Amino acid sequence: MNLKKIQAETTTVTRDVTQLNAQTGNVYESLSILGKRANQVQGRLKEELQNKLEEFASHTDNLEEVFENREQIEISRHYEKLPKPAAIAYQEWLDEQVYFRKPEEEA
Repeated sequence: MNLKKIQAETTTVTRDVTQLNAQTGNVYESLSILGKRANQVQGRLKEELQNKLEEFASHTDNLEEVFENREQIEISRHYEKLPKPAAIAYQEWLDEQVYFRKPEEEA
């Protein structure tokens, strides 16, 4: 799944609570699932960004190199424009792409 292709909102939007409890029947359980998914998304984006920025890392820091590295700035701007992890998780929830299970019901 490509997180960058999800059409999530980039700004703050008022959400309908009835859409949250449609899958679980409990708003708080849905929010807990969304929070865990948002943490997963954020970890994946952070790791991906660090891997891309690692290519530009130099062990000798020159003041000139820090200010002139346009590629690194463009990559950072691209990731800043992406939707927030919570918005991505919510959009995945609405599209029913989030897998969750209840261990107490499996027993």
